[in-house]
Amino acid sequence: MFRRTFWFTAGAAAGVWATTKVNRKIQQLTPESLAAQAANKAVEAGHRLKDFALDVRAGMVQREAELGEALGLDASPPADRELPEPRRRAALGPTQHKTTTTFSSRTISYNRNEDH
Repeated sequence: MFRRTFWFTAGAAAGVWATTKVNRKIQQLTPESLAAQAANKAVEAGHRLKDFALDVRAGMVQREAELGEALGLDASPPADRELPEPRRRAALGPTQHKTTTTFSSRTISYNRNEDH
């Protein structure tokens, strides 16, 4: 009698364990869960890329300082360089591209800008 109860309980526990495992796997494979996992991986990759860029920048500044010292240059670059002002383009008025086509008895004129 005890033997049957043991195996019945072991079978029930294995069934509950297997059902729980399958349900968790099904939840992981839903579209919403897959999208969330992909977004988390993308954010994580972005953080790693940012850390890499910061390490490269620090190494570059250190190497520039070493080269400046080796070459005897006293002017050290500023820590936070600013970008130059953007160039301003000259304001050009609208250009009219007129084309005139002449056929035997009539002239057709159109603006090429209206074709787009």
